[in-house]
Amino acid sequence: MTAQLDTSRADGAPQIVPRPAAVATGPILEGRTLTKSYPLGETTVDALRGVSLSVAAGEFVALMGPSGSGKSTLLQLLGGLDQPTSGEVILEGEVISQLSDDRATRLRRDRTGFVFQSFNLIPLLDVSENVALPFTIAGQDTSRGEIAERIRDVIELVDLTGKEHHKPDQLSAGEQQRVAVARALVTRPALLFADEPTGNLDYTTGTEILDALWRSCEERHQTIVLVTHDSKAAAYADRVLVVRDGTILDTIELGRRRDHDAATLIGRLAQLGL
Repeated sequence: MTAQLDTSRADGAPQIVPRPAAVATGPILEGRTLTKSYPLGETTVDALRGVSLSVAAGEFVALMGPSGSGKSTLLQLLGGLDQPTSGEVILEGEVISQLSDDRATRLRRDRTGFVFQSFNLIPLLDVSENVALPFTIAGQDTSRGEIAERIRDVIELVDLTGKEHHKPDQLSAGEQQRVAVARALVTRPALLFADEPTGNLDYTTGTEILDALWRSCEERHQTIVLVTHDSKAAAYADRVLVVRDGTILDTIELGRRRDHDAATLIGRLAQLGL
């Protein structure tokens, strides 16, 4: 069965409800004939032109394309951060593109996590406190019980055990981004959206972030949608959707691999003239 949105909580707290194991009953996320248009002076810019896609539970999918291709716009629609001009976004059976602002906000908070280029850490808080922030904001006790266990678990997942009490200025850029990844994962979202999470990092440091994301998918069955322009980052995915001019130009099946070799992907992109 798929997890259902629990609307019984009125306190705004992230749910502490174990997510059922993924079963093959259909996609966890769908985009159906999505379009997005923006006015520009007297003309209209079509950022997306009838995009359809689906993501299975536990899958790692990359949206790859050059700047201005529409990939980040697509992620914003899929994550409920923006509304499509037409078409539908369906998350776990909920048509989120038709929900009221309040219900869309609740669904986004309870069932999705986001990682961006900017780390957005609170300078005065240490690693544990930054990771715990979603629960702290909701007024929950983060020092004991399942919440404390979750915090320890995700800090271990991103290889920051022993640095729980370090402040952001005591961490490298890569470590700061790993804190941001842990914070996004601590509520155990159905879907994690990552928008160019390695864009501000060098290759070695970026690899640390991608390794952490891949482990969360492989070991915890976390569903991930990654936006990137970098073929080496996209090669971590099971499947790459190549976005160009507001459409999905091609789908490249890579499968789940431990070596993350980008040669197959780079070769296919070359055939597409990218």
